[in-house]
Parts: sequence; C-alpha cells; structure tokens
Amino acid sequence: MARKKQDPATSGKTKNSTRKKEYGKMERFLVASKNKDKIHEIKEILEGFPFEIVGMENIGIHTDIVEDADSFEGNALIKATTIHNEVGGYVMADDSGLCIDALDGAPGIYSSRFCGEDSTYPEKFQKIWEMLKDVPQEQWTAHFVCAIAVVRPDGSHFVVKEQCDGVLLSEPRGDNGFGYDPIFFVPEIGKTTAEISDEEKNAISHRGKALRSMLAILKES
Repeated sequence: MARKKQDPATSGKTKNSTRKKEYGKMERFLVASKNKDKIHEIKEILEGFPFEIVGMENIGIHTDIVEDADSFEGNALIKATTIHNEVGGYVMADDSGLCIDALDGAPGIYSSRFCGEDSTYPEKFQKIWEMLKDVPQEQWTAHFVCAIAVVRPDGSHFVVKEQCDGVLLSEPRGDNGFGYDPIFFVPEIGKTTAEISDEEKNAISHRGKALRSMLAILKES
C-alpha cells in the first residue's frame, strides 16, 4: 500500500535541531530563494533588524527544490525545511503568486511557471488577457498572495500569509516592479505596483505585510 504523503505545513520539527541560536544574537537569516529581485525586496523591508539577510547563492547553495504542495503555505514550508535540513540556523522561504478571481484563483501557486518555465512575463500577460477576453473588465479582480515559512534553529516553524487586493489592466504600466506588477492596479492608490516607489510598494504589498507579520512572531518567540 502506498504510504500517505505528509503535508509539510502540519509537521512541527525538522532536522538539524541542535543548531540553535537566540533570535537577538543571530548573525544570519537565510532566504531560501535564488530570485535576486525578491531577495532585494526582502532586504529593503527588513532593513534595521538584527540579522544578516542572505540568499542561497550567497553561501553557495544551489539545491533545486521540488515544490509539490497544493498551497502557498505548503510550498513555502517545503522550501524552508529543505534548506534548513542542509544548513540549519534560521531559514525563511516565501511562496507567492497572482490569484485572478474570474479564473478560479489561477495562476495561483503556478504563477512563476505559468505558460511554461521559460516564458517571459509579457508572454504571461498575453495569456492572461486571452483567458479573460470574454470576462467584463470590471470583473478582472485579483489579489497577490504571499505565504512565508520560517524554520528556527531548533527545527520549530511557523507560517504566515497575507494578500494585496487589486484589479488587472489590459496593458502594462510602470517599470519599477517585477513579475506581474505592471498589470496589477491598486485602486486605493490609483497606480499599478510597478508605478510606485519601493517604499510605497513595501507598505501595501502582500510580501511587505507577510514580512511584518513574520517579524511580529519572531519578536515574541
């Protein structure tokens, strides 16, 4: 009989539980990502907190991680636990994506792979517009989701999730963001997330909200 696969988001410990540091004294906070834009954004949002933020490639980790969970939370925890099992210490990972209401939440957890691993974002935009062609534009509501998993040095973990609501545009606007930012319009500010400054974006973004939730838990633990 096939053994049932355990959902990583329900497990409480990982390996390397002996590599423990106190939060206030830690020197390294490893982001389980190779995405330089994402790491840069995380560093900006976490500026002033007492740890050195590094990406996988900064310390020579090139592990390919299989993200096979069915949720943002599950994929974030897979990434964090996989890298924690290699190096210990504090490890965080996020899984984020664009969820379009008229497409039942697609592309969702497949946002970065939508239209194929090697497709460009302009190609992804075209595919989305094609899929929405019969949907009235006032129904092009969407939200960015970000789930962040943190594995502590003792192997315990937690996961937070936040979102940013908006609507999609029929043409890209702005060049200050990355990913789906140029077509994601936030009505409250009257701009896309590619038209605003990094500071403005970090204040309202799904990732900014999730990182602040993460920090609140770390400070309490």
